[in-house]
Amino acid sequence: MRKLLPILLAMIGVLAGGGAGYFLRPPAEEASPAAGTHAPASDAHTADAAPPSDHAAPAGDDHGAGATVEYVKLNNQFVVPVVEDARVASLVILSLSLEVGLGATERVYAVEPKLRDAFLQVLFDHANAGGFRGAFTDASQLDDLRRSLLEAARKTLGAEVKSVLISDIVRQDNG
Repeated sequence: MRKLLPILLAMIGVLAGGGAGYFLRPPAEEASPAAGTHAPASDAHTADAAPPSDHAAPAGDDHGAGATVEYVKLNNQFVVPVVEDARVASLVILSLSLEVGLGATERVYAVEPKLRDAFLQVLFDHANAGGFRGAFTDASQLDDLRRSLLEAARKTLGAEVKSVLISDIVRQDNG
């Protein structure tokens, strides 16, 4: 029990921090139509969720002209236990983003709980198959994981998902 306490505290801290960030985010500021500008619904939702540099950013050149995709960072990290000999040997913490077609950001957030469930199942399967043991950041390991995550995302969102990006990954071994 003493060895599990730091892991449990870390998981509670990550979940509490993510929940606090989600519920304490600033309200969306919508542009006034009388001023001659109108923000599309997806842009308003993106501004609501986080700063544009972290959530939905147009691809293409530096000014966003001709952009055909957006990058949507999922709100919370994914925590995956790696079990060996009936005990938690380590925890893997990941942050994921999706590359989606222009204007699909709102749809991603609308189905995020279902998407997170599908991603967690893929991540647990990957962990149980040994994907997070040893050199888990090897390109072939991560390519297999990305491919499986993309397949799960497309089952939920369809072809508007172009790719799944692993923006952060960390493994904490239980000492």
